[in-house]
Amino acid sequence: MKYKEIHLLSAKLCSNQLEEERDYLVKLRFAHSVSPIENPMKIRETRKIIARLKTAQNNYYPFRQSSESEV
Repeated sequence: MKYKEIHLLSAKLCSNQLEEERDYLVKLRFAHSVSPIENPMKIRETRKIIARLKTAQNNYYPFRQSSESEV
């Protein structure tokens, strides 16, 4: 998933996609620890997608963290 595709998602869809990718990463890591997976580059690509989604979330809510800490 490219950043251009992620940028078109709404904030809610972005956070849902982030949760799905995190779950997928956990499953990939577990599968890789049990027996080597066929394409270990999937782990790296999933981590990059998660980073892109987090970046998109920060763009949706740039001041969310500072306002939550004040409450």
